[in-house]
Order: sequence, then structure tokens, then C-alpha cells
Amino acid sequence: MNLFPDERAVSAYTLPYEEYRAAGIRGVIFDIDNTLVRHGEPAVWRTVRLFAHLKELGLTPFILSNNKVDRVRSFAEAVGADYVWKAGKPKKYGYLKACGIMGITPAEALAVGDQIYTDIWGAKRSGMRAVLVDPIDPREELQIRIKRWLERPILALFLRRKRGTAEK
Repeated sequence: MNLFPDERAVSAYTLPYEEYRAAGIRGVIFDIDNTLVRHGEPAVWRTVRLFAHLKELGLTPFILSNNKVDRVRSFAEAVGADYVWKAGKPKKYGYLKACGIMGITPAEALAVGDQIYTDIWGAKRSGMRAVLVDPIDPREELQIRIKRWLERPILALFLRRKRGTAEK
């Protein structure tokens, strides 16, 4: 079970998308809540700009969410992206469906999300690169706070491995 992200970043808005494109990435799959905006918040101007920038780079942005259709559709329409709602993350189904809609292979996809046990694990199980970003808002529902607590040992191992690799 591979729960380790390929990278960790402060924000989905600061990632080096040009480098990903040069490395063969053709599509970027995003979670919504606490990855792109605060939980429940509509699309914001910087998200619209980010998605436009990705398209200019030749990358296809995509929304993959476990949320309900109304939430996901309205967000995706605001940013001009295709989407899968009730994706069942961390199951592979939603990730592979997203790749099919974008017309790419999992090796050509990058997943960006804020939760290890849904976003990262699902992407890794599907054969994709995955970037774990810090949650936008630390105020979260109880079940997500519990998941964050369970993520701590995984993050500690990831950081320890990363430090070990950097020292070599």
C-alpha cells in the first residue's frame, strides 16, 4: 500500500506545472475542498486563473471529488473543467475514469490533493504521480480531523525518507 506522495507542497497554486508538462504530464486531477478552496467555498478568481494557465501550458485540468453532483458541477463549470463526482476515492475507478475522459494514461496524470487516505492513496493505486498540498483551512469537520491525526505517522515517514534521500 503506497501512501507516500511523490511531492509535498504548500499550495496547489505554487506547483511547477511547466516542469510537470516538460516531464510528460498531460492532465492534472484536483480535489476541491481544502485543496483549491476552503471547504464548501465556490470557485475563486485564482482558481479560474490557474485552470486557464494550465490550459495555456497544454495541460488538461480535471476535478475529481467525493462530493455531491451539485457541488462538483458548479465548481467545475466555474473553472471550465470536466469532472467526476462521488468518485469513491481512494478507489481507482474515479481516477481511471478521469484519465479516460481526458484521453490520457495514468502515467500522464498528476493528482493534487490535501488528504493522504483519499487523494494520494487513490492516485498512487491508479499509477499516477501525486502531490500532497497543505490544507487551506485548518478548521475542519471531526471526521477529517481524525483522518489528519491518522495521517501523521505517514507524513513523518515520508519526511524522514525525503531527508535521507537529500543527504545522499
